[in-house]
Amino acid sequence: MVFMSRTEDIEKKIPDSPDEKSLGYSAFDIEKEVSFFWEKEKIFNQSLERFSPKGDYSFYDGPPFATGTPHYGHIVASTIKDVIPRYKTMNGYRVERKWGWDCHGLPIENIAEKELGIKRKKDIEKMGVAVFNELCRSKVLSYVESWKSVIKKLGRWVDMENCYNTMDLNYMESVWWVFKELWKKELIYESYRSMHICPRCETTLSQTEVSEGYKDVKDLSVIAKFKIDPNQKIGNFVADNDTYALAWTTTPWTLIGNVALAVNENIEYVVVNMDDQSTSTHGKFIFAKDRLVEIEKNFEKKNQNEPIKALAVVIGKEMIGIKYQPVFNYYDNAELKNREKAWKIYGADFVTVESGTGIVHIAPAFGEDDMSLGKKYGLPFIQHVGMDGTIKEVAKEFAGMNVKPIDDTQKTDVEIIKYLSRVGLLYHKEKFEHSYPHCWRCETPLINYATSSWFVSVEKVKKEALQYAENINWFPAHIKEGRFGKWLAEARDWSISRQRFWASVIPIWKCKCGEIVVFGSVLELENASGKKITDIHKHIVDEITVPCAKCNEEMHRVPDVLDTWFDSGSMPYAQLHYPFENTERFENNFPTEFIGEGIDQTRCWFYYLHVIATAIKNTNAFKNVIVNGIVLAEDGKKMSKKLKNYPDPSLVMDKYGADALRLYLVSSPIVAGENLNFSEEGVKNASRKIVQTFWNVFQFFELFNKNTKIVDFPSDLKLALEKSSNLLDKWILIKLNKLIAETTQGMEGYNLPMASRPIAEFINDLSTWYLRRSRDRFKSDDENDKNDALRTTFFVLNQLSKIMAPFAPFISEFVWQSLNGKEFTASSASVHLEAWPESFVLNNDEIDILNKMDSSKKIVEICLAARSSSGIKVRQVLNKITIKSPTISLLNFNDDYINLIKEEVNIKNIEFIKQDGDLVVDLDTVITPELELEGLVREIIRAVNSLRKDAGFSINDSIDLCYSNRGKILDTINNFRGDILKKTLSVNLIEKDISDLKFKKEILFNDDKLIIGITAHL
Repeated sequence: MVFMSRTEDIEKKIPDSPDEKSLGYSAFDIEKEVSFFWEKEKIFNQSLERFSPKGDYSFYDGPPFATGTPHYGHIVASTIKDVIPRYKTMNGYRVERKWGWDCHGLPIENIAEKELGIKRKKDIEKMGVAVFNELCRSKVLSYVESWKSVIKKLGRWVDMENCYNTMDLNYMESVWWVFKELWKKELIYESYRSMHICPRCETTLSQTEVSEGYKDVKDLSVIAKFKIDPNQKIGNFVADNDTYALAWTTTPWTLIGNVALAVNENIEYVVVNMDDQSTSTHGKFIFAKDRLVEIEKNFEKKNQNEPIKALAVVIGKEMIGIKYQPVFNYYDNAELKNREKAWKIYGADFVTVESGTGIVHIAPAFGEDDMSLGKKYGLPFIQHVGMDGTIKEVAKEFAGMNVKPIDDTQKTDVEIIKYLSRVGLLYHKEKFEHSYPHCWRCETPLINYATSSWFVSVEKVKKEALQYAENINWFPAHIKEGRFGKWLAEARDWSISRQRFWASVIPIWKCKCGEIVVFGSVLELENASGKKITDIHKHIVDEITVPCAKCNEEMHRVPDVLDTWFDSGSMPYAQLHYPFENTERFENNFPTEFIGEGIDQTRCWFYYLHVIATAIKNTNAFKNVIVNGIVLAEDGKKMSKKLKNYPDPSLVMDKYGADALRLYLVSSPIVAGENLNFSEEGVKNASRKIVQTFWNVFQFFELFNKNTKIVDFPSDLKLALEKSSNLLDKWILIKLNKLIAETTQGMEGYNLPMASRPIAEFINDLSTWYLRRSRDRFKSDDENDKNDALRTTFFVLNQLSKIMAPFAPFISEFVWQSLNGKEFTASSASVHLEAWPESFVLNNDEIDILNKMDSSKKIVEICLAARSSSGIKVRQVLNKITIKSPTISLLNFNDDYINLIKEEVNIKNIEFIKQDGDLVVDLDTVITPELELEGLVREIIRAVNSLRKDAGFSINDSIDLCYSNRGKILDTINNFRGDILKKTLSVNLIEKDISDLKFKKEILFNDDKLIIGITAHL
């Protein structure tokens, strides 16, 4: 491959000024060529195999599911995970980057269910777990090739060929080891608790999973009437046959499982008489005194002016023990343990008067507080709903109904309310909107349900987890004490068992006698069972029994599988098959140096990594974290394939280049944990302002450097600065030093916006200030000055390629290879294998140059704005500007600065006046006839150079300038003949009939007209 094969074509497109139009940069072609070079020469492998003086820099990559194509969220995370390792590699580290695939859990199961047309869990059990799991296995890596294509196109270096899969035996065996380590530390236990379950998936969910699926929904709430048994004394009030306690609930379907009411012993309650025959609301009602106004709103009195009067006021503790009649009397003949304790009022601290009636209905099978109260007082346990959300036969007319059907979540509650109304036990109903948890994968509404589960005792190690969390550096920093810290501080024990199929399994074998065995390796199970084991998924190991050491009966595995977050949290150990292999390698690189994922992972992957590391290794799992935000559509809505409200990532990279996409993302707030409304225009701007401008500068340099040999080339920045005598050279090198310092500081702090944003500013300065102001030096007859300009530009581009390499790896490689004459040959050289540039502390003289140049640029900016507002083009030379400032004077500036300002503003004279207040620049806008003619010369030169570009002439091509004219313009041409020829690279100035010339232009000046044309000089 010849690297500069298209150079001649490119040269024809290059204008004399780099601040003009794009110079033909083709991101698609160049990025494809660079990618081919990396692959052919195995540059990534070389980065791993070469000597790395600083040793290993470890990095964990959170595994995605390969069940769909990569979206922008994946691209943001992948960009972050490429930028940091590239930077660390250039800083002398060896950075292994191992890809992984998340293979287990509901996402895969849901795909298999849809293909099979399965609606319920029992359908899977009926067809056979083995058949279902093998189908899941076949679907796991469906989109691997699509992922490989996008990741390669993005320019990310990562080992996808030797990846880890969470479904592989080695990985799953290490998960067993983690489980057993927790077991040995007595951090695993089984308990019966009220938890959220998904009735469609028929499995429990962890606190984290529940937090991911909240949605605002409309539901029905009711205030039900619980009839108090008559003749009971409540304080000074004696209940009659028409006395009711009022209790409010947002889950009417749970009323079937009611066994008690709860009051707060210290709250005041009232007994009021209400009578409205038109609405069948009559009787004596008990509720919290502080809720009187709200309750009264729901009661239509015959006399609207007559307030409800309290018959009695009682304290909550006076109500304890009071009996009432069941709302649903389905349990007369049912066998209920502790029936005598049912349908009474009990005291509970969790009862408040903030909402409802101050009386809480208790169904121990469907609420955490309810279950706790039920255990405390030994209440009967009525679970009238199965794990599938279907009401059981005991509930008679409601049997078979789903309590939260996904297509109509209010359907069953409506039937309950109709029943209450029919039997006279409905006081009030209303619709309300609230946030309700849904399954994070299938979007089914969850229900609170008491069931057994295996738990990790997070609360036992929470103190240590909080302590080790102090060792972690977060970007953005507020995540540490905020989203992550608060979640960790409130962490509860982790429910790790799932009643599903395709997952790592819980390695516990139980015997009927109560004996338990936990296996931490395949070998342990083989030795106990006498069987060879090559797969430890549920459908395999459920068939394996082991003899009980205590009673010699067969022990069977507990049926549950593990929460897939247990897989993910075990990743540091399992990816290396630790501790069965790679022991030293793991121990030397744990905790890892860096991880990065989206903000949602603060409660997921980051959290579980930390909890497990705390529990089994007594340390944090990672040292540095970058947390990115969420990518939204341009209108701020969630990106949706169905709505097609975002551009395809692959097409965006084809159009603008991966470098532009990467630069757009890493400089945006999304890599600082904030959300981003993705804009294709933003990628386009990054391409135009950064990538293409960098390319233009490089091509401009190449054009003038083609036939020139740079002499006295500096080896480092400080030496380059010492060798330079030109003010512009010194300034751009000092700016380069500042860029290196700022980018390094940002990278060391894992602050990618801070690291990347100065690059765009520097490239703009390089192009629109340094190169534009140095343009004549490249054409100069002064070989020393020309060499200084070329040498400085070469050095700056060379160093800039290194600085940009982690962020824009393709164009950086291309430019660096060209500058260093490598031409993509079979060479080990790559900008990504170069050492990261070093900066130094500036001395006072160097700081002074920066400050004075900043002042000069500010003056120019003000002058150009004044020109614009006056309607005077920059090509028109003016006589004078007057600079008024308390700090800037003629003493501040030598001739170099003065001349820069004059040339940039196109002014002849500058006057400085010391004056208090802000900097003020007065522009003399009077245009004399002499000045007007000089402006005409500028116009002629600009027009000729524009024709050169149109004709495809390069800077090495000489032309003859032809004109046809009469009047004053001819005098002007003759007076400025030398200047015009030099600045247009013309050999001859010929007056002739140019009607036949292809490239010509008309210039009007007062009443005169000039027609100019160009031809190649032969």
